[in-house]
Amino acid sequence: MNEQTLSPTVKSAMRTIDIIEYVVSCRRPLVAQEIARALSIPVSSLSYLLATLTERGYLQREGRRYSAGPGLARLQGPTPAFSLAERAAPLVRSLRVQLNETSSFFVRQGWEMEALVTETSDHALRYAVQTGRRTPLHCFSAGKALLAAMPDDEFERYLKESRREALTPTTITDADALREEIGLVRQTGVARTREESTPGIYGLAYAAQVDGEVAGAFSVAVPVVRFDEELDRRVVSALTRTAALFDIA
Repeated sequence: MNEQTLSPTVKSAMRTIDIIEYVVSCRRPLVAQEIARALSIPVSSLSYLLATLTERGYLQREGRRYSAGPGLARLQGPTPAFSLAERAAPLVRSLRVQLNETSSFFVRQGWEMEALVTETSDHALRYAVQTGRRTPLHCFSAGKALLAAMPDDEFERYLKESRREALTPTTITDADALREEIGLVRQTGVARTREESTPGIYGLAYAAQVDGEVAGAFSVAVPVVRFDEELDRRVVSALTRTAALFDIA
């Protein structure tokens, strides 16, 4: 099988590996034209691959020249040191590819949460998550998943100390109602929001653990007009599988 018979995805993967191997083997910084000429890769395709490899740290760029990046050395260590965001990123991308709906990974910050990683759906009608932005726990599916993972005493302290504003007419702010909602999340493992933070958006989330400790939550946001029982089933299955993979990554 030659390169012309490969699927675009496989061809892109092979070219990515070729670029890394060639840059490392040359042992000197290379300009893009040198890499393109040596590997017979169109400049348009090469530019995208070089940008991605540089963003992920597997190459580094100084001016117009590329060389091996710190990400490669990290992979060679006996215990590669990945940040939480780096561990979650490929799984969030996989969620987005499987479902073509906006997928994210959130971590708790006190009585709020922060989006560490997000991948946006390519549908014309989609929900966007801003990386680094802090949002309340009570009205987002990932927030409910994180609340459900709290010990009872901490959850009760949250109910006493937090300010739970109504962002939409369906936002749950009452303490007793939220207790009931979190009890349901604990039973099923899946947290849901129904237009509680943004009108027209449903959210589903699943808490993720590392070595028995809750590290964050994966979530998927879907416009109501696309949401049905079949998509609900697919999202729940994908979230459950993703959380399990994160724990063993």
